[in-house]
Amino acid sequence: MMTRRQMLGCGFGSLGLAGTLQAGGAVTTHHAAKAKHVIFLFLNGGLSQVDTFDPKPELTRRDGQPLPGPKVKTDSATGNLMRSPYEFRKCGQSGIEVSEIFPRVGSLIDHFAVIRSCYADNGNHGPSLMLMNTGHQLAGRPSMGSWISYGLGTENRNLPGFIALCPGYPVMGPRLWSSGFLPNPHQGTYVPNSEKTPEKLVQFIRNEKLTVPEQESQLRLLDRLNQIYLGDGKAQPKIASAVESMEVAFRMQMEAPTAFDVDKETPETRTRYGDTDFGRGCLLARRLVERGVRMVQVYFGNSQPWDSHEDIRSHKGLAREADPAIASLIEDLKSRGLLDQTLVIVGSEFGRTPMIQSAGQLRVNQGRDHNVFGFTTLLAGGGIKGGITYGNTDEFGLRAVEKRVHPHDLQATVLHQLGIDHTRLTYRYSGRDFRLTDVGGLVLRDVIT
Repeated sequence: MMTRRQMLGCGFGSLGLAGTLQAGGAVTTHHAAKAKHVIFLFLNGGLSQVDTFDPKPELTRRDGQPLPGPKVKTDSATGNLMRSPYEFRKCGQSGIEVSEIFPRVGSLIDHFAVIRSCYADNGNHGPSLMLMNTGHQLAGRPSMGSWISYGLGTENRNLPGFIALCPGYPVMGPRLWSSGFLPNPHQGTYVPNSEKTPEKLVQFIRNEKLTVPEQESQLRLLDRLNQIYLGDGKAQPKIASAVESMEVAFRMQMEAPTAFDVDKETPETRTRYGDTDFGRGCLLARRLVERGVRMVQVYFGNSQPWDSHEDIRSHKGLAREADPAIASLIEDLKSRGLLDQTLVIVGSEFGRTPMIQSAGQLRVNQGRDHNVFGFTTLLAGGGIKGGITYGNTDEFGLRAVEKRVHPHDLQATVLHQLGIDHTRLTYRYSGRDFRLTDVGGLVLRDVIT
């Protein structure tokens, strides 16, 4: 019979896969895992696929002409087709074409599977962000990181299993890393990576009034009181969750200051990633994965920085920050033997139209509207085939037409690489069993090794 203390010692996440807790606290999975960690680099706002990873020669040829066929309804009014202002080049041994604004990622494209046929359900940022992050358009569902933490637990009891990095808040804010109805310890821990010192990155990490031995004594007293209260053996999950959260917070004092201190990296390393919020976020993601954090999500910036309604040329400046950070992360994971066990995702909540946006009071009229019909997501590491493209949009890059990929399919694939059958990772709540992929989701078997 496992005691409550033993259960807490193993971590609630290790109980997520029913029946898999074994002697010694080891966790087995539904099938052999090819990845142990996930890093999701979220370019919030809407990365334009036709300007980055999905070149369309026909869009160039028909620049300025109307889109053939009936008028397409998007979030705002759009005009004629607009070619990309950027040149594409064949990269790597695979020859995959990548925009000139992502030169370093292009040099590493043989590590990536380029999913060119993604689509979503809603043209507004909020619902699409929720869908990509939680599997549902409405708030209240657990995030993917929370499901992963619940299913697998953490490899480092001194750090949270799921950490979300953003200099401020993206649209929808903390709801994107919420644990929803899952136990509280699986909530994403928010860290503002605009700060540079560990004390500001993780505020209140040290207790200024109590020493470590005094805190240990306090926790022992609280634990004893809880044991007395739970003496009848009746399950009290809310109390157990609160205790686990306090214990993680206490243990973080030992490891978090070092984990979040990027000054321990060489100046050359920090320069490679870039002295930007996103650069620091990617560097922190690598440091956290090295220390056993199960999932790290790095949002590019506050609000929706890639939302280029007025001028798609702004993508060049954004890519100037994203490109070296993404590439340095891949390079470092590979050189440290971590890329094989870390699944890296690069993507947005949706893409952008191949037509020019023509509505509203635009100071510059060279932008693109939201596009949920077709966009691109990149996958690398963690058992993903590199140097391939998967699926296609139409000749203009508007709609996914071949091997269409819904966010639930991406989520099912991520869980599969972690050794989890997405249909079996469920949680009973409000009279029904819930899962990350709702009632959908197909594993993209053509992109996995």
